[in-house]
Amino acid sequence: MLFFFIKRILTSIPVLIGISLIAFTIIQLPPGDYANTYKNEIMTLGGVSESDADIMAQKLRVKYGLDKPVFTQYLIWIKNIITEGNFGYSFSYQRDVSELILERLPRTLLIALLAHAITTVIGILLGIYVARYKYSIFDNLITVTSYLLTSVPRFSLALIIYFVLVFHFDVKEVSSLYSPQYALAPWSFDKLLNLLIHIAPVVLIAGLGGLARNIRVMRGNLLDVINSQYIQTARSKGLKESKVIIKHAVPNALHPIIMYQGMIFPYMIEGELEAAIVLSIPTMAPMFYTAILKHDIYVAGSFLFVYGIMLLVGNILADLCLAWLDPRIST
Repeated sequence: MLFFFIKRILTSIPVLIGISLIAFTIIQLPPGDYANTYKNEIMTLGGVSESDADIMAQKLRVKYGLDKPVFTQYLIWIKNIITEGNFGYSFSYQRDVSELILERLPRTLLIALLAHAITTVIGILLGIYVARYKYSIFDNLITVTSYLLTSVPRFSLALIIYFVLVFHFDVKEVSSLYSPQYALAPWSFDKLLNLLIHIAPVVLIAGLGGLARNIRVMRGNLLDVINSQYIQTARSKGLKESKVIIKHAVPNALHPIIMYQGMIFPYMIEGELEAAIVLSIPTMAPMFYTAILKHDIYVAGSFLFVYGIMLLVGNILADLCLAWLDPRIST
């Protein structure tokens, strides 16, 4: 198991390098840079001629190294990350990107992991239930609902929920994590409960599609296992159906769904990103979107890199869980 873990980590290093290179390259693809955005902003405010704005923009490029070749900028950026843990400097926020990541990453992880945990548990339980009663009314209803939830875009769902919360339930704090009385208050159980209430819509939006996928995967896996010969043998011995399902069928049906969790976790992060942008929840997603619009390359590139790391870690953990459940995989 230890050898499998070390091997999995080592094989992830080239992937991590590739993620960083692709992330930085993608951010550089749109025409212009932050100096162009800065020039447009100061000219919009007025009082500065175009020639003076060009000079100021060029000074900004020299100051932040934006005049260097893209690959040179990438090497400097990745070198600072490895040696100093420095992800660069945010031009628009005037702060170190590391500070912005540490400030917003825990919120993003909380929402994504909550959505992941809830949808996994409920999805597995519902998948087991509908597989036992396949083609029943409840099974057909869950199947149709699962297809609908998988098909509906999360940003559309976020807009619908936003409309319902604001115009039907008169919710005043959709775009915040706390009510005003808890914003600066020290941590307490009431503040934690208030936080969970405020992030519930984002968790719901991020998790519904994953819930539908988990149900479908668990149902399909369990139906395949139930038709196996060893299940028929267990039934022929007179074992109760519930014992046959829970003790013999479910553990083997869990193998594919645990492997599938490495794919569903990125889906949760993607859902959190879409929902947080629409609802303007102060996680990494809205800041990432703003950084792209303003060509704030170190913020956007670093956030993409961190998202890539989270997806990679999710896949590694799924592989380790699968190896723990079935030791043959680690050999």
